Amino acid sequence: MGGPTGGILQSILPFVVLFAIFYFLVIYPQQRQQKKHKEMIDALARGDKIITSGGIYAEVVRAEADHLKVKIADDVTVKLSKEFVAKKVEDIAKV
Repeated sequence: MGGPTGGILQSILPFVVLFAIFYFLVIYPQQRQQKKHKEMIDALARGDKIITSGGIYAEVVRAEADHLKVKIADDVTVKLSKEFVAKKVEDIAKV
């Protein structure tokens, strides 16, 4: 009676261990990074300097519900979807 149960448990245990390792090495850090990125995007305010996922440096003019109005050059303001903000930068050197 105890033989088949032990055999199933022994065959499933390596998969459980591999999933746990995969979770803690890949999935969990990625979820933390996504949460941190979302918090950064939600906290953007006027005057913050950002880099878009396309590599454009911009300054936030106004943050709205699902997009930002950003200034990319003097007298050039564009609407940018929040999902395209790659990161916030502290100092953009004037070119």
